[in-house]
Amino acid sequence: MSLAVIAPTIIPGVEDPAALVQFYEEAYSADPAEGALYERWRALGALGKADHVIALCQRAGVAPASTLEVGCGDGALLAELHRRHFGGALSGVEIAQAAVAIAAARPELDSVSLYDGSRLALADRAYELGILSHVLEHVPEPSALLREVARVCESVLVEVPLEANWSARRAGKREHAVEIGHLHRLDRAAAREIVARAGLSIVGELEDPLPIEVHRFFASSPQARAAGSCRWLLRSGTHRVAAPLARRAFTLHYACLCLKQGA
Repeated sequence: MSLAVIAPTIIPGVEDPAALVQFYEEAYSADPAEGALYERWRALGALGKADHVIALCQRAGVAPASTLEVGCGDGALLAELHRRHFGGALSGVEIAQAAVAIAAARPELDSVSLYDGSRLALADRAYELGILSHVLEHVPEPSALLREVARVCESVLVEVPLEANWSARRAGKREHAVEIGHLHRLDRAAAREIVARAGLSIVGELEDPLPIEVHRFFASSPQARAAGSCRWLLRSGTHRVAAPLARRAFTLHYACLCLKQGA
């Protein structure tokens, strides 16, 4: 069944694997100034992502001795987990050679390799924890990829942005989604359905309206920083007192820890 039944497609026509690889090769081969900016952006994002991984694993009593991040990008999240002494032996795979080169240069990571975006050349249950952080919204068949990661990993941590909301419908937000390669606009029900189609059960989940530093990151003036602070106050406050309204109004990040059904 097509995912389009449960979540509208943001960018139809980017489903070709070769096109996806080219898209991300270019994303990690930016000019030096732009590359440095987005390196800091990914490092900032890794702080919250690591919070989510550790919180959900601790709630479920998961203390992995080995971790595989599929779609590891430049390795920022794995490096942050290493800094916090979590995850055991840390490995990553990525479809873009430019990203693999950056991640492989990090001494905190045990291994980084290129893969084809669908099939992992690894044995069943080779790792205790798998991570798919902001990956499933980028791939044509998210349940198929999640199922493959669950074959290789005993448990899987998934994180996606929930973009099926009023704010994300604005033209500027739609254009930004295109720029960063999102193929699916998900809500929480769609994310849960992806997990179920992969044959997995959710054992813990959380939502995050994102910290103030994220909302202010691209601000270039005092006025822009103030606007970012106001945006954070509105979103965090709304999510705290009226989470259903927050989900309909603006983008949250959703993370869940998944196990094979019946495990």
